Amino acid sequence: MSHPDLIIHDEKDNVGVVVIEKTREGQNCNAWIMENDRTVKVPSAYAVPLGHKIALKDLKIGDTIFKYGHDIGKVVKEIKKGEHVHVHNIKTKKW
Repeated sequence: MSHPDLIIHDEKDNVGVVVIEKTREGQNCNAWIMENDRTVKVPSAYAVPLGHKIALKDLKIGDTIFKYGHDIGKVVKEIKKGEHVHVHNIKTKKW
């Protein structure tokens, strides 16, 4: 694989991090899973900017978001595979 579009740190992660300027709507992104040096394809439902997250599977309200192998929050609005995951649809469990 050439350069990845997304990086997934851990097999249990359910989001990938965009490592290009931005994804394009409908792009079939190359995603590198660091934990085992494996690659997968992940759709991007629309443009997602550098450093932001894309859902690797459908997520429902109350689901836990895992990034870097760690719990980073919970889903507060349904998220479909390939959609942008950010403050509009997840919240920290601390608040």
